[in-house]
Amino acid sequence: MSRSSPDADVTAPDERPPSRPGPGLAVLTAVGQPVGTAIAASWQSGGVGIIGYALLVFSGLALADRHRFPRRNFLIVVAATLAYHLLDQPAGVTLLAPMIAASAARAAGHRWLVGVAAVTAYGIWVLVAGATPRQAMLAVALIVAAGLVTEIGTLVADRVREGVAEQRRLSEERQRRRATEQRLRIAAELHDVLGHHLSLINVRAGVGLHLMDRDPEQARAALEAIAQSSAEALREVRAMLDTLYPRGEAAPRAPAPGLDRLGELTDDAAVPTRTVIDGTARPLPAAVDRAAYRIVQEALTNVRRHAGPGAAATVTIGYRQDAVMLQIDDDGGGAGAPGPAASQAPAPAGNGITGMRERAAALGGEVTAGPAPDGIGGWRVRAHLPLDPDSSPEEVAS
Repeated sequence: MSRSSPDADVTAPDERPPSRPGPGLAVLTAVGQPVGTAIAASWQSGGVGIIGYALLVFSGLALADRHRFPRRNFLIVVAATLAYHLLDQPAGVTLLAPMIAASAARAAGHRWLVGVAAVTAYGIWVLVAGATPRQAMLAVALIVAAGLVTEIGTLVADRVREGVAEQRRLSEERQRRRATEQRLRIAAELHDVLGHHLSLINVRAGVGLHLMDRDPEQARAALEAIAQSSAEALREVRAMLDTLYPRGEAAPRAPAPGLDRLGELTDDAAVPTRTVIDGTARPLPAAVDRAAYRIVQEALTNVRRHAGPGAAATVTIGYRQDAVMLQIDDDGGGAGAPGPAASQAPAPAGNGITGMRERAAALGGEVTAGPAPDGIGGWRVRAHLPLDPDSSPEEVAS
């Protein structure tokens, strides 16, 4: 079963190379600057010359390289814009390309370069173009306004990128958590299935070996039970894997185990088992039905492993309006041997009881396990599985 693990799918996005924006913004700027400036020039005394249009288009197209070489790109765009204004071209939409280039340079960590280049370009323009005080003050106001817009836009873009990255991280964390929960659920299912059937096979094999010479027919029956148990274990494991890794089959080969299969479970328990139904049996939500079956299965497996020879078990299923109550008692002399000390002994912390408790806790219930009360000997497992009042029997089909 050499399949990729769920973690591989979860971490794959981190391994992709970061994508770069396309040239769309550069093309829009190369079109928007000359068009906007031409419209603004129509309200002024002079028009934009061919060289002016060329510089505006060039400064816009130069932005296509702003993410690979942000510092060099910013200097080129500032130089082209400065040349435009030194040629005494009409004012208009000329600071759009420098603003975008400045944002890319600032994001790359060249904040001081942006400030120094802006001040230097402004000083050159004032000295070479011979700007009047009014023109100089107006240019300062435009540059400061462009800087503020660039700063605010960059901060907003940074926050948006951080928000997107955080959402991606949370999504990946949820995927990893779901994958972990699924692995734990499958591990618990496999523990219950394999523990139950392997224990049963071990008991039947011992019976078969013991009766091989004295009672061949009984030995044959034990071997047939082993064959049935192993086939059932294989079917359940296959159904579990088919559910985890669907390949387009119409449905798993075996239905999810529930209390409707309790008779099969007690018949194969390899210990005399009596079933008591307290209340009116009814369909249960799928998660509760499956957990109840697995708890009974694990409890009977523990009876088979730990109770004394000749032990018998009683399984009581109590249907309440808001819960299902499970009680599994055995009269063996294993872990729950009679005696004052035993009657107060804590439940062993094995994987079986821990798994039962985790199943019940996942549904908001609880499991207790310990020596049977009143000094009668044996062991008792009790489970309380609450029912969701909003659940319906149709949910069992999941």
